[in-house]
Amino acid sequence: MYETFDHTADVGLRVRAAEINDLFSEAARAMFSVMADLDEVRAGEQVDYALEDSEIDELLRKWLAELLYTFHVRHLLLSRFDVAVDKLGDPKADGVYSLAATAWGEPIDPNRHKLDVEIKAVTWHGLRAVQTPDGWLAEVIVDL
Repeated sequence: MYETFDHTADVGLRVRAAEINDLFSEAARAMFSVMADLDEVRAGEQVDYALEDSEIDELLRKWLAELLYTFHVRHLLLSRFDVAVDKLGDPKADGVYSLAATAWGEPIDPNRHKLDVEIKAVTWHGLRAVQTPDGWLAEVIVDL
């Protein structure tokens, strides 16, 4: 589940999920839903991702930034996401989180896709991804 919230000239994404993999998938859907109606995006083209970071919130920011890079460079709208996040090494010790993901979408078609707003960047401001008693919660501010 995700929702957006206003933040000056930016938009905030608040995402909740029972599992970490779903948190990352929902965050990606939330970001692309700000830009376009995802019901109009066909899952015809596949893009694979592999990322690592020592902090889970920074891994989330990197993930969204990579997706945004794909949008800007390859002009792809992505609508479906399969994400696996793992902690490398001892789960109770400091370690590195890894992400292996596949996203599906299609090139932007001006005749079918109405772009609402364009996201320029995923910011560090207010960034958080935390495990709560109810699951996972993330907040990310994106620059419009």
